[in-house]
Amino acid sequence: MPVWCCRCSLAGHFRTYSSTETEGQLLNSFVQYFGDSLGRKIKRMPLIEETVLPGDSLLTLPVVIIGNGPSGICLSYLLSGYRPYLSPEAIHPNPILHTKLEEARHLSIVDQNSMMKSKSCMNMSHFSILQDLEYLSEGLEGRSSNPVAVLFDTLLHPDADFGYDYPPVLHWKLEQHNYIPHIVLGKGPPGGAWHSMEGSMLTISFGDWMELPGLSFKEWAASKRRNIKSDRVMPEEIACYYKHYVKVMGLQKNFRDNVYITSVSRLYRGKDDEDRSQRNEDISTQHLEMDDGQKSLIKRNWEVRGYQRATDGSHVPFCLFAENVALATGTFDSPGRLQVEGEDFPFVLHSMSDFGAAISKGKLRGKADPVLIVGAGLTAADAVLCAYNNNIPVIHVFRRRVTDTSLIFKQLPKKLYPEYHKVYHMMCTQSHTVDSNQHSAYTSFPEHNVLSFKPEMKCVLQSASGLKKILKFSIALVLIGSHPNLFFLKDQGRSIGHHSNQPITCKGNPIEIDPYTYECTKEANLFALGPLVGDNFVRFLKGGALGIARCLAIRQKKKHELIESGDGGGDGVP
Repeated sequence: MPVWCCRCSLAGHFRTYSSTETEGQLLNSFVQYFGDSLGRKIKRMPLIEETVLPGDSLLTLPVVIIGNGPSGICLSYLLSGYRPYLSPEAIHPNPILHTKLEEARHLSIVDQNSMMKSKSCMNMSHFSILQDLEYLSEGLEGRSSNPVAVLFDTLLHPDADFGYDYPPVLHWKLEQHNYIPHIVLGKGPPGGAWHSMEGSMLTISFGDWMELPGLSFKEWAASKRRNIKSDRVMPEEIACYYKHYVKVMGLQKNFRDNVYITSVSRLYRGKDDEDRSQRNEDISTQHLEMDDGQKSLIKRNWEVRGYQRATDGSHVPFCLFAENVALATGTFDSPGRLQVEGEDFPFVLHSMSDFGAAISKGKLRGKADPVLIVGAGLTAADAVLCAYNNNIPVIHVFRRRVTDTSLIFKQLPKKLYPEYHKVYHMMCTQSHTVDSNQHSAYTSFPEHNVLSFKPEMKCVLQSASGLKKILKFSIALVLIGSHPNLFFLKDQGRSIGHHSNQPITCKGNPIEIDPYTYECTKEANLFALGPLVGDNFVRFLKGGALGIARCLAIRQKKKHELIESGDGGGDGVP
């Protein structure tokens, strides 16, 4: 069975498919596009079959981005050649940072110092990245542990955490010569998980904080005549904004929807990777064959496999090869589970979308038994509000004390988030411990764990003192967070986290990266950004896009210099 690679899917980005156009013509148009983009002519690129060996001559993309949410969109924006410059009239409220920016005002943030201090080897290019971004980030503080994320955020939203609404100090220019060929693969339309979030709730962040570079969210909303009544907006608005952003910024050619990744693996290792893992001598290396018969230098390539879901529901397999892979998948793929008996019963749900569907279909209408909601985060609070607004009684179970200072409600200002403080007030005042009875509309069970679910729609709870209690419910909703699903990586990516051999989580065990390039410290040419590295807010994930784009741009420039000088290429970007 043929495996789709560039014949019918990727080529669709660059020209409209015609039934009279042969596969060869379509393939050649795609090869021509990337051949021109890569600055060279590719002699041939056969349709990939299941039997094709890795040693065959195939097109290798410089960058494949997995995930088309805001992380992937922002990275595509920067790789497409958009460059941030200090605005002529801009004065950053941080005088020290402003002075640093003034030192190279004529250069973009991506190109500062790397243009002036480029060295003769890839390692020194990496040193330039460290020096430049570390210099600009020095002394900055923010709500991210990643310094570049804090830097980029303060350039786009100066002093936002102090309540100021200063405009960005950056303006953007499209410099097409800085385009790095790439493709963004996502399961749904651009915007990722935002398209599947519960539409009746408001975002935690302000709408302005959800915007991406170059397109003001307020201006977009006004142009669409959307009535934005408050600083916080509904997820549906954000999802529409992201989808429109890809279109208005001209990024569509790099995006492919309805794509599911099944495997991302190394084809072989380079010499400087031998100290990271054992070299596999049995796997052939990849080459691109040129018109003159010469072959490019050996590169450390990735093989990306998966399938695209067609309109008729069928699956079209594909295989791509990439020199660099960027993980931008977010953390909404795998809902957290209690790992208790009976959790797989159909009346135990794990997402707000399933709960909303049950309500809209009338499955809870007329039910005498309450809904059981497990969790003490904002998603669980959303579920409480949703049930409360639909006159559905609630049993709310969570492990922490209501006085626990780590509860998210303690960190939210009452004036900005009144609905969440309403839930927190009920958690404190309508507990079963107050009068040992359940309230008609809402009852909380703090410091309780779920031991099991029973077939007769009953739940066994255990208090901190060990006392057990059995409660009847109509439907259970477990909302205790979510985790990234990196099943397509070896060992689900456990080896690239801060704590080896443990599952990747956005808080406890994010992917370990270089703080200025966002390259995985344990796997060369593999990058990660967004929630995978601990940046859960859109405000801060944009810094990852900056770090990656800067790193690849410097490597591309250095490689071109080496090729022009006759010293050969290297790994990274062609």
